[in-house]
Amino acid sequence: MIKDLLKKSRSYRGYDESYQVTREQLTELVDCARYAPSSVNLQPLKYRLVCGGEEKVLQPLTKWARALPQLTLPHPGHCPTAFIVICQDQEIAEAIPRFQKDVGIVAQSMLLAAAEMGLGGCMIGNFNAGEVRQALSLPEKMAPVLVVAIGKPDEKIVLTEIAPGESTDYYRDEQDVHYVPKRRLEDIIL
Repeated sequence: MIKDLLKKSRSYRGYDESYQVTREQLTELVDCARYAPSSVNLQPLKYRLVCGGEEKVLQPLTKWARALPQLTLPHPGHCPTAFIVICQDQEIAEAIPRFQKDVGIVAQSMLLAAAEMGLGGCMIGNFNAGEVRQALSLPEKMAPVLVVAIGKPDEKIVLTEIAPGESTDYYRDEQDVHYVPKRRLEDIIL
């Protein structure tokens, strides 16, 4: 069952904007994340929930699909209807690099929970933390470290296996189907 959730939990860059993610759904995702392990159990991460129209302020501050610079993603009319901004409370722990693994763990936990709810998301690291802090009126010691888009997926993503030496770059075909190359199991086990 976990493997099915992992396959279903993709980096979606197209959403059904008619489906509004609720604050309650976002709260449930954060509740799942709080059970994740934390370095020395310090738990310096806090979460800013963005929905109910406020996502329109955050969306233009994020940059998507760096590997596809010729495309504007999400396409107009296919943006997520919510975000969770993962922040590090620097009053608890100042050193941001020390807790980057924690950020990945909680983000993946939330995205797996979202997949179980029939939702999807995308981790976005390409944003200006100062602009996000200002747009969301975050305190100075609350450092945005990752933005997680959440919404009802509205695109097709296909996983493909590649042989050694083939490109891992994701791509889209003429029907806008998103392909994600994955290395074969036998090629990654040492």
